[in-house]
Amino acid sequence: MSELRKRQGPGKSADTDLQNVPPHRSASVLPGFGCSRLVILIFLAVFAAWFLSSEETSSLSHSYAVCSSSGARVYTMDHVVPNVQCLVVDGSLIMDTGSLEDVMARWVAKGRLRSSLQIRYLDESSIVVPGFSDSHAHILEYGAAKELPLESGKTIEDTVALVRRYILDNDDILNDSSKIIEGSGWDHTSWPVEEWPTSDALEMDPIVRGRPIVLISKDGHALWISKKALALSSPWPSEVEGGVIMKDSFGTPSGVLLDSAQDLVKRPTPTEQDLLRRFNTTVNDALSYGLTSVHDAGFKPFSLEFFRRQAAAGNLPIRIYGMRYFEESGPYWGNLSKPIINAGNGRLNARSVKIFADGALRSGGAALNEPYSDNPHTKGFMRLDPKVLTDVILQYLRDGWQVNVHAIGDYANSVVLDAFETASEDVNVTALRPRLEHAEILTMTDLERVGKLGVISSVQPTHAISDMWFAEERLGAERVKGLYAFRSLLDHGSRLALGSDFPVEDMNPLAGFYAAITRLSPEGQSPSGPSGWFPEQRLTRMEALRGMTIDAAYASFTEGSLGSLVPGKQADYVVLSQDIMTIPVDQILRTKVQATVIDGRPAFGQV
Repeated sequence: MSELRKRQGPGKSADTDLQNVPPHRSASVLPGFGCSRLVILIFLAVFAAWFLSSEETSSLSHSYAVCSSSGARVYTMDHVVPNVQCLVVDGSLIMDTGSLEDVMARWVAKGRLRSSLQIRYLDESSIVVPGFSDSHAHILEYGAAKELPLESGKTIEDTVALVRRYILDNDDILNDSSKIIEGSGWDHTSWPVEEWPTSDALEMDPIVRGRPIVLISKDGHALWISKKALALSSPWPSEVEGGVIMKDSFGTPSGVLLDSAQDLVKRPTPTEQDLLRRFNTTVNDALSYGLTSVHDAGFKPFSLEFFRRQAAAGNLPIRIYGMRYFEESGPYWGNLSKPIINAGNGRLNARSVKIFADGALRSGGAALNEPYSDNPHTKGFMRLDPKVLTDVILQYLRDGWQVNVHAIGDYANSVVLDAFETASEDVNVTALRPRLEHAEILTMTDLERVGKLGVISSVQPTHAISDMWFAEERLGAERVKGLYAFRSLLDHGSRLALGSDFPVEDMNPLAGFYAAITRLSPEGQSPSGPSGWFPEQRLTRMEALRGMTIDAAYASFTEGSLGSLVPGKQADYVVLSQDIMTIPVDQILRTKVQATVIDGRPAFGQV
């Protein structure tokens, strides 16, 4: 944003009365004073004025207004007044919105001086939107993934080389072959030959060989582990419910584990130092992208306690809505534990449970009604027996928890909707706001049921543009039409909450916004050409923005205080360098976040 400017025009301080400044004397060189000395004095005076001005503008008043110099460039997400010129903040709350003339009149009507309202003007091209919310992400996992990222590995050999480089770059690991090495982001669907890696591949490099290595796939539904890690976690069962232990021709585990089989790998619990490092990495990136709220899709016990501690200490720079993890083999806790509501001065909430119905499409674990087109021997698998899943969903709903179910395949989504429908006979399902996390493939019948039941569709638009390159081969020409059908979900009455699933996809919410409205890769490509992949499923810009703001707030029971810029709500907002609602789509990803503001104070950038 530009420097602090007075209401009457650019270049003047908004809280300084310039009428009382004495007139300048005529500019003449004083007797006996050389021109060079005068130049130095002028330079020092200018520098001092700049320094004092920057000090002044870096400090926001308790109450202030953010205004566009012309036009209404503040997007409120309020149906009644969707765009305004000014946003007035009082402490942590939004006090007023409207034109500069109107907000100033209301300010003065309360007995205040006009000059006491500090005004910050937007740059000419900038806009203000409510703080962005990511409705499905993994906070600590993102920070961990940044420590050994594997996305750039385009072959098995490339990926092993990345592990080798990581070992060589970290002396503590290089000199201690017993230390576990964890990395994230490998993607076998992007390799020239789509094949699963093996533990043998990790033994080919002399630096990598013999170490305990656990590498998480891009979608988080597969582990690639070394022979040492296999040995440390032995003995291995012949099979596991809700998962797959891949084996070689001799029936020996080959080094890849899918879904619930991942839980069999023994890994040390992260230390407090590990958790803080990962958390700080995530928060710094999130704030730089304009995120003010994140829905964490799976608090494990240690992460739940970590966030409790941070909330109690006042160390949450961002709002977190947590989904507590349901462990398939663990005891039921819905009637024993209480939801967390507005801990840490409103920064931490955890009133939902995350349950897995099936696996992922990328790894072939999504549960389908019919066999996979590229692997007719399987329909994928359910993580839980359908009856057990239904009973668990009913229990949590009856105990008042929001139930958020990972469901990707059309069979899995159908089973979950059946459970919600059964629950509606004795609980108010709509009031509990259950969510389908991903809601990737639905039949036409189930598309209609989602809206009727009041089920929220928590979807990730960047998944669509990642999966579009292999989706038809995997599902077939007809079934693929029901994949990532965002427009159909919305038209059938489901509320959409948009997220990224980071670290699976790009954290930047503008990447999701772009994907939702274009169905194109960042390079402007798709299997269907420049019009987008199934362009009839595109969202409008306003629908996409709602999914990242007010509808995401609804999905976390916070629409009364967050998600839109209206008086009385928390002053969470973002200043963007361009108007993403009007600029050409190929310019959207060039937009910069100029400021991320939470509770009226900048958490990133400057206002």
